[in-house]
Amino acid sequence: MSLLPYALTRPFLFGMDPEAAHELTLDAIARFQNTPLACLFSEARIEDPVTVAGVRFPNRVGLAAGLDKNARCIDGLAAMGFGFVEVGTVTPKGQPGNPKPRMFRLPQAQALINRLGFNNEGLEAFLANVQRSRLRQTAGSEGMRLGLNIGKNAATPIEQATDDYLTCLEGVYPHADYVTVNISSPNTKNLRSLQSDEALDALLGAVSERRELLVQRTGRRIPVFLKIAPDLDDGQIEVIAATLRRYGTDTQGEPTNSLGVIATNTTLSREAVKGLAHAEETGGLSGAPVLAASNRVIKALRTALGPRFPIIGVGGVMSAVDAVSKMEAGADLVQIYTGLIYQGPALVKTSALALKAHAARR
Repeated sequence: MSLLPYALTRPFLFGMDPEAAHELTLDAIARFQNTPLACLFSEARIEDPVTVAGVRFPNRVGLAAGLDKNARCIDGLAAMGFGFVEVGTVTPKGQPGNPKPRMFRLPQAQALINRLGFNNEGLEAFLANVQRSRLRQTAGSEGMRLGLNIGKNAATPIEQATDDYLTCLEGVYPHADYVTVNISSPNTKNLRSLQSDEALDALLGAVSERRELLVQRTGRRIPVFLKIAPDLDDGQIEVIAATLRRYGTDTQGEPTNSLGVIATNTTLSREAVKGLAHAEETGGLSGAPVLAASNRVIKALRTALGPRFPIIGVGGVMSAVDAVSKMEAGADLVQIYTGLIYQGPALVKTSALALKAHAARR
């Protein structure tokens, strides 16, 4: 258990501008990781090993991308008890993101709105941080797993987006346990159009072809996960599922463990937060209001993809009960982000324990 209960630090952090609090927290984790002061935020990891997409995860709870965009805090985040941590989104070139202010709390709804816009220092700095982490230098077969999340630069025309994804894939592949292709952020113009039939087919075709070259070059075959939005109708989900089946299953329709899906990113819907301060700010809404929409997409994907296709569920996990609801909807693994901000690192342990117990009952 961490020596500094989050209940004591949250009022201080929530008294600050959300992005300033975010950066202060990351700076502290980066400074204290791999030192005795890491005990301030460390939590014992629950051992509940599971193999998904051919990767053995020490437990079923991970950190979603977006918190640590530049991969500065991998070791510190690992110390919080996660079975896997996903960092990024990284783009080929560094970019400042959208103008500030661009992050807003909605405490009454346990939610956040952000329009950060893939602000990051670029691929070169990102990879340097990944390689500097103790996790990458010493990870054994049972170590925490690391996902690297890739995207496109805002200035890259959507017609050339594939080039950015392939550049990032080449860079991150040797250092990742899995790679996430983020095509669902609402904060990069036209990005979500890559979820459409022809665009998605072209992107996954190019990624799959490049991955085969990387397998030959590195001797490693790691899975690629596609991160999609919650704001999809049934027809759109079926189109995505059909494309995932095309590139992620064999001729008998069995998953090859080469491809998975992460459901979901943030939502553009404001139905659940109408009338609240900041509710009309543009950007993606995360936190408790996304739970039902995310679970709906997970359930539809599980039905369309079958029982063994790899699915990571994320969106609205604010409690252990919420984490279990992801598994009940069909997820193999669960990620949290906004819940960590509202509940602190203890949420990782309670969720991992609940998922372990749920899996044992199935």
